[in-house]
Amino acid sequence: MKWGKRLAILFLFLTLGESFAADKDTLVIGLAADPMSLDPHDVNDTPSYNVWMNIFDTLLYRSRDLRIEPLLATSYKMTNDTTWEFKLRKGVKFHNGEEINAAVVKFNFERIMNPKNTLKGSLSDYIERIDALDDSTVRISTKYPLPYLDSILCYTPGIIPPKYFQEKGPSFIGKNPIGSGPFKFVRWARDEQIVLIANENYWRGVPQIKKVVFRPTPEATTRIAGLQNQELDIIIGVPPSHVPMVEKKGRAFVSKVPGMFVAFMAFDNTKGGPVADKRVRKAIAHAIDIDTIIKKVAYGYGTKLSLPYPATYFGYDPELKPYPYDPREAKRLLAEAGYPNGFDFILNSPSGRWGGDREISEAVAGYLRKVGINASVRFLEGGTFITKWFSHDMYPAYLARFGDVTWDAGSALFRVLRSGSLFSNFHHPQIDALIDEGRSTTNRQKRLKIYSEVAKLIKEEVPYAFTYQFYYLYGINERVNWEGRPDEQMFIFDMSFKK
Repeated sequence: MKWGKRLAILFLFLTLGESFAADKDTLVIGLAADPMSLDPHDVNDTPSYNVWMNIFDTLLYRSRDLRIEPLLATSYKMTNDTTWEFKLRKGVKFHNGEEINAAVVKFNFERIMNPKNTLKGSLSDYIERIDALDDSTVRISTKYPLPYLDSILCYTPGIIPPKYFQEKGPSFIGKNPIGSGPFKFVRWARDEQIVLIANENYWRGVPQIKKVVFRPTPEATTRIAGLQNQELDIIIGVPPSHVPMVEKKGRAFVSKVPGMFVAFMAFDNTKGGPVADKRVRKAIAHAIDIDTIIKKVAYGYGTKLSLPYPATYFGYDPELKPYPYDPREAKRLLAEAGYPNGFDFILNSPSGRWGGDREISEAVAGYLRKVGINASVRFLEGGTFITKWFSHDMYPAYLARFGDVTWDAGSALFRVLRSGSLFSNFHHPQIDALIDEGRSTTNRQKRLKIYSEVAKLIKEEVPYAFTYQFYYLYGINERVNWEGRPDEQMFIFDMSFKK
């Protein structure tokens, strides 16, 4: 019996060792969290997107230098302010053999636009209808002029096969996806791994990477150990403090990319309480030394902003300055608002969803306690955090990260600040009206003026205690040819192994 147990333990040890051994033909990516779903019409969280973008094609995409390029579409044009026409690539098939044509594209758009669909940020917000003019021509009519529709269509929707969906249903396809992209789905063991293999019949050519394994690894130190031991090839969300550790042995490097995403602390002013008073929100903004947090907690990998999108976006007003760190002013405003002795305050925060999120939240709570606010942090697992955020259950405040890939203030503001939008927990009628006006004109100078007015109101109303541009920090095995992108996309089709 003793020898039997020893042999069983030895067998288990060898089996585990084999399963985690580096494979010269397999790319292994360590995710910070398991995807919520692989149905591209159901979720838009980053872990899910990092996987499904390699299974599905979109009409357009952004190249390495962020130019908009055709993908399933071969060309497109605006025929008037609210009408776009797309010519589709002929002969493209899904992994199960179904063909892609205009009717298929129409089905996908109409599914994502269905009010019953759970996709976060539905296309129905701005698309009126979609028509298949013939097998290879699609017409999209928008509800109002939308000059950045092509930017939106670089990222959504991922095109799924209608027959497969109708046969299997949404729950099944979310766990067993079929697309037309460069990689085919093989299997998904929840919280363990997702396996993809190269699509040998991909219309753009055979991918250089033959097999991909996505491995959810919530603990950053575990991801780093896997990278150093060469069990992982790419890890997402390297904590800023761990950059030297990743690069220490010379087996990997960190790709440091100033991204299009912004980290921010946002308020929910819709449920009353202290944060419904803008003086309290201003006090909190003055109480937090975001410069020091970026320097000491984020190790300098961040750029302080005054708006919820980077300065590279169209519509960013450089004249707007963030609130300075001023704890004395914070205390004065709290007393003026009727809270000289502070109040209980909870900051909702993700935990391990992106590098440094826990440390930043803890630092914020520490600064608030210094001005008399009894602050604590409620840490939430990644999926729970997203669910509560989308359910508008983040009162009174939360730390989050958001990016809008249109590089346009109109889209970003609508998504994170417009009342009723999925990512917004703030309400201000005048801000809403200006956001709506800015999204309904194609005149660039007029739009810039509108967004400048919105910026002034943001400074006055304080929907955010702070915002800063987020750096993407990827740990990359020395054998991999790839560097991170400003839009956080992980096109494995663009990756290869060094010879």
